[in-house]
Amino acid sequence: MRAQIEVIPCKICGDKSSGIHYGVITCEGCKGFFRRSQQNNAMYSCSRQRNCLIDRTNRNRCQHCRLQKCLALGMSRDAVKFGRMSKKQRDSLYAEVQKHQQSQERAGSGGVREENGENGNLARAYSRGSSATLSDLDDITTLPDGLLFDLPLTPEGTGEYCSSLELLGGSGGSSSSSQSSPEQNGQDFNDGAHIKHEYQLLHDSGLFSHTLLNPLPEGCSMLDIDRITQSVVKSHLETSQYSTEDLKRLAMSLYTPEETRVYQSKSTEVMWQQCAIHITNAIQYVVEFAKRITGFMDLCQNDQIILLKAGCLDVLLIRMCRAYNPINNTLLFDGKFASPQLFKALGCDDLVNAVYELAKSLSRLQLTEEEMALFSAAVLLSPDRPWLTDTQQVQKLQEKVYLALQHCLHRSGASEEKLTKMVSKLPMMKSICNLHIDKLEFFRLLHPETAYSFPPLYREVFGSEIAFPDSTG
Repeated sequence: MRAQIEVIPCKICGDKSSGIHYGVITCEGCKGFFRRSQQNNAMYSCSRQRNCLIDRTNRNRCQHCRLQKCLALGMSRDAVKFGRMSKKQRDSLYAEVQKHQQSQERAGSGGVREENGENGNLARAYSRGSSATLSDLDDITTLPDGLLFDLPLTPEGTGEYCSSLELLGGSGGSSSSSQSSPEQNGQDFNDGAHIKHEYQLLHDSGLFSHTLLNPLPEGCSMLDIDRITQSVVKSHLETSQYSTEDLKRLAMSLYTPEETRVYQSKSTEVMWQQCAIHITNAIQYVVEFAKRITGFMDLCQNDQIILLKAGCLDVLLIRMCRAYNPINNTLLFDGKFASPQLFKALGCDDLVNAVYELAKSLSRLQLTEEEMALFSAAVLLSPDRPWLTDTQQVQKLQEKVYLALQHCLHRSGASEEKLTKMVSKLPMMKSICNLHIDKLEFFRLLHPETAYSFPPLYREVFGSEIAFPDSTG
């Protein structure tokens, strides 16, 4: 089996792989590099912008970026026993290796591999925008109608999309639009002990540790609080696809049992591809949401990118409760409300069920649009994200947003308990994000070509560059 796995190139640098090491298919060089970094507890630094390209020719030029790519792709000392897969997992991996070998044989014979069927159509739909960058998101009106849950999954309807978080620059997105994002996908939290541990970590780290309604910090006036409140709420409303009236109108648009079975009969690869497209579109609106928040574009580009990569899924999970119907436990997906069973083909029941549980939990809080907007911004502007350049500036901005949230709750007569309950959802959200990454990494291992065809922005936010399997292995 090891010799067969080697047809897939090293996921870190693209060199010839030698098997699964520390949970990821890698070459001997990257395996040794990761082992040494863990044994020495190495602390590397990058002399550039922490976004160096890691491939066969330059993998030794930046140890920092090489290690970050190893970690982003899932390499871990805890994954040394990854080889102990279930029989079903081994069979799936074996089938994927065979598929990869066949594609190499076709490529080696001079033929051009043509992707067919629904999965191929979805992949081709994204090829047009694969070279774009996040800097192209200066104006949300450049995006087509019908995105996110209402995205028409056809090559003609998907439009062009942005791919890279490296170039976030540009204006703060002054134009407005009524198009944008309710919410989406599926994920899960772990056992209660893990939740309790992460909850303690969040409090120990200082996230949302500001005292309720404490005096305004020096240099911050109520005018500042009002200004940032207006900025955040306006941004939230302008980057939400559906109004409350729209969501009420769509509430009875449910998938029939027959339609649900159609989704359940899709292949795992096709269903992952569809969900990746929906999530990617939602991410673009979170980016626009962030760029319109007063003070966000004043942060250095590195910190903007880090905050978005680390926090965009948290924001999506918060926004998701707008598109949740607690009466029948359904979420808006692709124009209709769907039950958890619709996503059976993903093979991630725990992930999907956890998202629905979180949506139910958030909906019970009955957050207003203003509360949701400020909560989303406060979560996004976390000063505890690794690799931030100016933690203090991010912290000051988060503090203003958090104070705005406190005053918002105070004005509406909400109890302090409501804020406590909002903050208590953070460990669930963090665990859901972690589980999503775990599921995605395993999917990448089994279906590398399909993972490569995911939207570039999705690949970058939830991991790192995926080396496309080639015939030179």
